[in-house]
Parts: sequence; C-alpha cells; structure tokens
Amino acid sequence: METRIGIVGIVVEDLASAEQVNAILHDHASLFVGRMGIPYRKRGVSIIALIVDGSNDEISALTGKLGRVPGVTVKSMMTKNK
Repeated sequence: METRIGIVGIVVEDLASAEQVNAILHDHASLFVGRMGIPYRKRGVSIIALIVDGSNDEISALTGKLGRVPGVTVKSMMTKNK
C-alpha cells in the first residue's frame, strides 16, 4: 500500500469534545509521525498539529471522523507524490 506524508490541523473550539477527539486520535495513532498540541487559553481553544504518513483512505477516515465531532474544525494537506 502506498502512503503519503501530510499535515492535519485540528482546532477544538468546544473543549467538551476533547475526550472524543483524543479517542479518535488514539485509534489512528499508527499514522502519526509527530503530534503537537497547544492549549490557547486566551481564545478558549486547543490546537493540534499532526504529521501523518498513511494511505489516502486511512487519512480520510481520520479526518472524516474528526470533522463529525461537534465544535471541531479539521484541515489537511497531503504531498502530491506517493
């Protein structure tokens, strides 16, 4: 299976959703090359940056699940080359 490298940005605006976000991230942890989480208390949000390496289907499954969580915004950027 060919994989791609990419970046997934997550903004958690509803901190009550943090537990659900962490559960999803735990389920997909094998895709992560690196993870950085920053609580931005001044704005009342948490920001998570992920470096991922996986197939399009795996990364789409991750971002799709995260995107369905209330109060969470997700954007991804993938390399063009496999």
